[in-house]
Amino acid sequence: MKFGVLANTSISDWEIAIFAEQLGYDSVWFGDSQMIWSDVYATMALAAHHTSRIRIGSGVSIAGPRIAPVTASAIGTINQIAPGRTHLAIGVGHTAVRTMGFDPLKAAAFRDYVRVLRALLDGEAVELTWQGETHEIAHMHRGEGFYDFEHKIPLYVAANGPLACKTAGAYGDGRVASAEGPTTLARSTAKVAEGAAEIGRALPTPFPQAFLTAALVLRSGETLASERVIDAVGAEVTATLHNWWEDWELTGDEPHVPDACRDVWEQYKAYAKSLGLPREALRREIHRGHCTWLNPAERRFVTPELLRHGSRMIGPPEELITYLERLEAGGLTELIMLAPTAASREVYADFKREVIDRY
Repeated sequence: MKFGVLANTSISDWEIAIFAEQLGYDSVWFGDSQMIWSDVYATMALAAHHTSRIRIGSGVSIAGPRIAPVTASAIGTINQIAPGRTHLAIGVGHTAVRTMGFDPLKAAAFRDYVRVLRALLDGEAVELTWQGETHEIAHMHRGEGFYDFEHKIPLYVAANGPLACKTAGAYGDGRVASAEGPTTLARSTAKVAEGAAEIGRALPTPFPQAFLTAALVLRSGETLASERVIDAVGAEVTATLHNWWEDWELTGDEPHVPDACRDVWEQYKAYAKSLGLPREALRREIHRGHCTWLNPAERRFVTPELLRHGSRMIGPPEELITYLERLEAGGLTELIMLAPTAASREVYADFKREVIDRY
């Protein structure tokens, strides 16, 4: 099992990569959400330049705002700085595009995007359809110091749903996903294998699968209602409410809210309505602080029930180690932890000492 951290991408705090490297983490992943954080590639460039061992990559880059050759060139540039320790994770871009009022890329378009990206990262020529025209493209000037595709850049496909999992199996070097339980992990793994079989591809064993999740080691006497716990993971779990609200606002249908969280969800809907903002302004307000800091107005929604639903990686060390063993037995190969900016260093240091070093 490998362990990584997910940074809130800030050009003012790229040193989080140095901190994670010094602690002994395997990887640092930088989020890509242009209306919320700094530019992901500028921040990764600084992190790559100032580290020597830790793997640097996106978590996850967004298909849609950038066409595939732009994304390939950007990550190839990072690989020129840190050859052989760069990865790229690519997803449809839920928060990044929904904060602008748009829907994420559809499954078919995303699959084609990943197909083009896969070929470019492998240094191949590939046909790209853009603005209604199709042309063969290939990166020129390889080996001249502009970008590095000679050292392999592993491609992780962000995939929780069945179609995205099949795309990961067809074109990915790995899958990255929001954390799943052992049963769901088994279903996703089967879909990855199905996607590979459809194009006659033999997957490596094991096929890398990484989970992005809030994580926190509870200290003696702490509960899910403790103030430090809310401070340390509240910004991450309230993102669940943001996503439910987006689904509800865009489709008019109730999201799949578990019964245990129904009360807090109804309260959150009432809160959003009470803001009295126009639709576009409300969308921005809903995502204020998203996964970065806990909006004080949303603190009351961080209930033990929401925390339990939002992450299974909040608990005492022994419980977390046991659960990780179950996930690894089911095919998980890497855990990437999220934490709000202010608490991140404490959260990552505690997890390294209390869980990773004992795992």
